[in-house]
Amino acid sequence: MTVEAVSTAYGARSAEYVDAFGGIDAAAEADRRALLAWAGGVTGPALDVGCGPGQWTAFLAEHGLDIEGLDPTPEFVAAARLRHPAQRFRLGRAEELGVGDASLGGILAWFSLIHTHPVAIDVALREFARALAPAGSLALGFFEGPELEAFPHAVTTAYFWPLGLLAARVEDAGFTITEAQARTDPGVRRQGLILARRAGARHTGAHRA
Repeated sequence: MTVEAVSTAYGARSAEYVDAFGGIDAAAEADRRALLAWAGGVTGPALDVGCGPGQWTAFLAEHGLDIEGLDPTPEFVAAARLRHPAQRFRLGRAEELGVGDASLGGILAWFSLIHTHPVAIDVALREFARALAPAGSLALGFFEGPELEAFPHAVTTAYFWPLGLLAARVEDAGFTITEAQARTDPGVRRQGLILARRAGARHTGAHRA
């Protein structure tokens, strides 16, 4: 699926998505705690890549993070601006962030690469590395599974990633893994979280499930 095709699929269901997930209360408490802790260690401006209707951008901004939301779906950017007029949102994509080299202190990619084909995901990860300052921080949320495989997500095809495999791809893009974990909550798909810092050389981090 191209970025344009994914954006079109989400645009067609944007009202439904905003109703279901547009408020931060829809997020798991464990995720809110984890991302607040991550944000507390970010120095400098941050970018919420694939921000959707802006709930995470607004939540983290309200807790002191200098963060802008970026999304390829016009309907989501419009909804985010309407719902959170005090925050900054713009059209854009993970593969082309529209910021200078080493200009960011943090990037949040919260389930925003789940539809990216495994062959193409390195393009986005390398773009994240380019945009982050030395020791800048990445928080990556995804669907975790024992095999790298596609599944029929409600909007369009998405992918399960084994934790260690995706962590290795993040490292290969120029990061040092600081935390990698997975969990299963009742009634939802198993999810993973990778936290990483921009590094000058490849580093093999410790992974845990």
